[in-house]
Amino acid sequence: MKAVLLKDYGDTDVLYIGETPAPAAGTGELLVRVRATALNRADLLQRRGFYPPPKGSSEILGLEMAGEVAAVGEGVLDFELGDKVFGLLPGGGYAEYVKIPAGMAMRMPEGMEFEQAAAIPEVFLTAYSNLYWLGGLRADKRVLIHAGASGVGTAAIQLVREAGAVSFVTAGSKGKLEYCYELGAKAGWNYHDGEFLPFVKEQTNQDGVDLIFDFIGEPYFEQNLKALAVDGRLVIIGTLGGTNVKDVNLGMLLGRRLQVIGTALRSRAAEDKIRLTQEFASYALSKFESGQLKPIVDTVFEWSEVAKAHQFMEDNKNTGKIVLRIG
Repeated sequence: MKAVLLKDYGDTDVLYIGETPAPAAGTGELLVRVRATALNRADLLQRRGFYPPPKGSSEILGLEMAGEVAAVGEGVLDFELGDKVFGLLPGGGYAEYVKIPAGMAMRMPEGMEFEQAAAIPEVFLTAYSNLYWLGGLRADKRVLIHAGASGVGTAAIQLVREAGAVSFVTAGSKGKLEYCYELGAKAGWNYHDGEFLPFVKEQTNQDGVDLIFDFIGEPYFEQNLKALAVDGRLVIIGTLGGTNVKDVNLGMLLGRRLQVIGTALRSRAAEDKIRLTQEFASYALSKFESGQLKPIVDTVFEWSEVAKAHQFMEDNKNTGKIVLRIG
């Protein structure tokens, strides 16, 4: 089969389309003919050699896909050849074929295109697991979402809205903030205008928010803690700005009963991902069909333009997901 491969680790020029052995569906697995995949920050890190795939996973980039079932492994009863599916992957999405545990595959909603479906798994499952499993999302919660116009950010805004809760966002331009408002965010802050803490305090009558979604890490850590309400939770799902935090005031955590939670979806056990997939599918697929939830696709690239797509993400030009059309 053809796949996007790496000549070496490095810049976008190491990416090329070449031949590699196709996987086979094992017991409990599906082989899927991939029609579309989507980019994630982890792909950029892996391309540079900083984020190796989990042991036993494909070395090929790509953490999600949409396509058609090409083969059904032994013991799989819920899918047939030709079924249109999408799902989360530990790797391998930038290829013509990929194998996936049947429990991690979801049926595509009626009327949805492959390019739309491929934009759902990583961002919506990340947002759902962190909002509900780790964040305790309820209708009375106030949530601060950093990088609100990112793929995970746009998914989180919609899920918070559907829960009846309130979201605030940070983003890097007026246009991105306005798009977040269209999705349901109550208010937003342009991080180029300085610290976000005064904005959060003003929006919450000085109380702070109950939950923070953070992709940035070290530069935001102190402000994040101060922006939390009593019993608040800081969920760290990325460290784009740095990993080493110094001089943490543990007294603040103790006195206000704050929780700091680190998480990564890719490293979760397959059993956890299957449970998450099934729970999310039960909650969300009907909402995608009705239009209550929608995948946010910024740009679709042909996979021959994969280097251009990676550069587009590195330049932070996207609002929502960047999709690769495969084949």
